[in-house]
Amino acid sequence: MSIPSYNKRFGAHLLGGKNTRFTLWAPDAERVDLEILSDGRLPMNKEQGGWFVLEAPCGAGTQYRYRIDDEISVADPASRSQVVGLHGPSMVVDPKTYQWQHPQWRGRPWHETVIYELHAGLLGGFHGVEAQLAELAELGVTAIELMPIGEFPGTRNWGYDGALPFAPESVYGSPDDLKHLIDTAHGHGLMVFLDVVYNHFGPDGNHLGRYAKAFFRHDEQTLWGDAIDFRHQEVRDFFIENALMWLQEYRFDGLRLDAVHAIGERGFLTELAQRVHAAVEPGRHVHLMLENEKNQTSLLEEGYVAQWNDDGHNVLHTLLTGEQQGYYADFHQGAAEKLALCLSEGLVFQGQIARQGQSEPCGEPSAHLPPSAFILFLQNHDQVGNRAFGERLVSLANADALRAATSLLLLSPMVPLLFMGEEWGTHRPFLYFTCHQSPELAEAVREGRRREFCRFEPFHDMSLCERIPDPNDEKTFTASQPDFQCCLDPKHGEWRALYHHLLGLRRREIIPRLPGTRALGADVLGKAAVVAHWRLGDSSLLRIELNLGDQAVALQEHHKHGRLLFASQDMEEFHEHQGKLPPRMARVYLVAPDEQR
Repeated sequence: MSIPSYNKRFGAHLLGGKNTRFTLWAPDAERVDLEILSDGRLPMNKEQGGWFVLEAPCGAGTQYRYRIDDEISVADPASRSQVVGLHGPSMVVDPKTYQWQHPQWRGRPWHETVIYELHAGLLGGFHGVEAQLAELAELGVTAIELMPIGEFPGTRNWGYDGALPFAPESVYGSPDDLKHLIDTAHGHGLMVFLDVVYNHFGPDGNHLGRYAKAFFRHDEQTLWGDAIDFRHQEVRDFFIENALMWLQEYRFDGLRLDAVHAIGERGFLTELAQRVHAAVEPGRHVHLMLENEKNQTSLLEEGYVAQWNDDGHNVLHTLLTGEQQGYYADFHQGAAEKLALCLSEGLVFQGQIARQGQSEPCGEPSAHLPPSAFILFLQNHDQVGNRAFGERLVSLANADALRAATSLLLLSPMVPLLFMGEEWGTHRPFLYFTCHQSPELAEAVREGRRREFCRFEPFHDMSLCERIPDPNDEKTFTASQPDFQCCLDPKHGEWRALYHHLLGLRRREIIPRLPGTRALGADVLGKAAVVAHWRLGDSSLLRIELNLGDQAVALQEHHKHGRLLFASQDMEEFHEHQGKLPPRMARVYLVAPDEQR
């Protein structure tokens, strides 16, 4: 299969069987030498704009570094492969060696999407993920989403500390191993999405500030330090070329852009979407998704298909757990009204309300967008892993209420996302883990994380703060590994059966009707109860009644029509609640056009 062409300016690229072009943008370097491990140094040619270029007589498998001003030797920032990790040499890769088994794959339309977010390292690398694909396809998942895989320090990391975004993490497998995973997923009918980090580099292994200071702006800070300066075309090109590499060479079906609220130049996001869609072959489905705390919904009309719906998660979480610390405080008061707004219009924060700790309103109007523009979830890597002890919802919420919320998640017209292990109700935590070799950096991460939680009332007891797992301890990583054997336990089997059944209903009853769907509004039934309505594409009416509280709530007469698709508990147990929605219950109805009044 031929690889669709795109501009490949950064990094090392084969020109033929035995020649490679090396290109580095280093405007603050006076001299750059190419260090080929087997052949010594070759001086690179300095060109206009701060570029250093050299065509050398070497081919795939060549290991190399760049020597900057005869002071430091660094990996290629656009390295396609790091054989021995972040601090080792880069390697020239031939992207055409892999023989694709499913070259005709064109992806799937967005409305069919059911996402399963996973961490490749916890599953044993690319081969380990591949071993789970058949099971996930049978469950009803239609897309897996890999947490970031760019080369990071050490052997354990969430992936958001990456420093070489073009190189698949060497601990997980080779570039061809990653292609085999994607190819195999396509054979199972699964799309593969990748979480990419374009808002910062990790604290270890990035040397751009030494020879390309224009990559960063010191006058604008993010949570991770100096902001990336997207005012420079070279910086924009670096990341856009990265996106095109994943989509074209590796055949990923979509990208999730991490924390774009930390990207100061909105024009970069628009340009990225435009260039991606211009490069994709006609007839191929490629989906771009956002994480955006600013709720800039206008981006969803500029080439992005959906954004993660943190508002939806946060209000459901506070209803399920009663938690109101941190950002949950914004959703706890009037939670049912906020859930109704979310189900009616997509988001809660649309510019009319300021969040706690912020002086300005947050968000843009969202009611005009289709429900599929929002990715809904009850758990993800952030919402679980950024808890001090990484608890799953199954350990925090009433089981009946959680089943009811899961019914909403999997049968509403929003695009559902599951987090690995959720489908069998695992109690294993998902913790924050790292593998920093520098004792000083490891200590800073450990103490910084503990200080972060000590701001909250439950952790004012210092003995509890000291129990927060050390991210750099290997035991923190192993404690987060999935416990597949627990699926044999009947209780865990019941959770998996629930997900399997609901995703089967979604596939048969909801997905075929999703194109053209629009929300019709939602009514508040009680402190923790709502009923929401959507007009589906075939003019059917979808109604979801949800009560996460511990008291039955009254239903109006016009809420009693339609074919019952699903009830999260046995209806016969609630015969005394005639005309009411029982506690901790969800019911889902489909009303045909001729039944509507």
